[in-house]
Amino acid sequence: MSAGATGVGSLPGGDAREAAKTATGSFEDFPYLPELPARGPGADMIGRSTGLLVDMYAHVEPSGWRIGDRPGRDTRRARSWLGEDLDALEEFTQGYTGRLKVQAVGPWTLAAALELHGGEAMLQDAGACRDLAGSLAEGLREHLADVRKRIPGAEVVLQLDEPSLTAVLLGRVRSASGYRTYRAVDRQVVEGTLREVFAVHDGEVIVHSCAPEVPFGLLRRAGAAGVSFDFSLLTEREDDAIGEAVEAGTKLFAGVVPGTDAPLSDPGGSVMGVRKLWRRLGLAPGTLSESVVVTPSCGLAGASPAYARAVQAHCVRAARSLADNPE
Repeated sequence: MSAGATGVGSLPGGDAREAAKTATGSFEDFPYLPELPARGPGADMIGRSTGLLVDMYAHVEPSGWRIGDRPGRDTRRARSWLGEDLDALEEFTQGYTGRLKVQAVGPWTLAAALELHGGEAMLQDAGACRDLAGSLAEGLREHLADVRKRIPGAEVVLQLDEPSLTAVLLGRVRSASGYRTYRAVDRQVVEGTLREVFAVHDGEVIVHSCAPEVPFGLLRRAGAAGVSFDFSLLTEREDDAIGEAVEAGTKLFAGVVPGTDAPLSDPGGSVMGVRKLWRRLGLAPGTLSESVVVTPSCGLAGASPAYARAVQAHCVRAARSLADNPE
């Protein structure tokens, strides 16, 4: 069974039905729940995920999202848009059976982005990070149950977006003033928190980051079934970690097609790098299409609507090329 192709999460525009139609029409075997950040605060990646939190609320300040004491307009808006997106997806997945992906921001990128009352990131407070992870886990459990109820035939795949994970591990997240960085969080703590959040879902959990130096080994140990990344940012330094992950059964969601308007090569050319990686790692070509899911390099929010549609169709053709000619 070939792993196929899917989207990353965001699409341009603000029309939930149009987005659901595109995401389900392009990826008939692996649709996803689109995100439409162009609608404004609450539809953005961070705001949308704060709407999932249980007993924890956030609102927009000029500097970004800040934790508050009660749900306000921003929380209501985030929840209302998510509901609208789910309604649209439900409409276009009547009778669907198969894999379906939903996305939320992971605990560490949220901790790096959300501000405490004083304006510093939650990341600097270990207790606040624990509370945040617990609240997110609870919210994800409810969200996944809702998705299953709406689309009973779906095998739900949960994607956690963690673009700041590497910065958290390496102590590169900047403070509010921008003059200093927060201390690196211990790898054991990062891994343990991810493992706890992954545990809310009994299906596949994948982690997405389109930042350089994705920690493949840590994510595999934490229990991620797959890692979604921008293939163009890989270096040979990551070869060993990727080889070990693939041999342990981790799926690679390889972002091989540019996420913003660019000329598209032929579909076979888009996955040439993946074939080369396989040869370099000495892996059997026959395992390629089981191990690799083809995606855009990142979300498509910055693309034109026509390009976003073209890219998704291109990913499907590139995945087929990988399955038909793995050598």
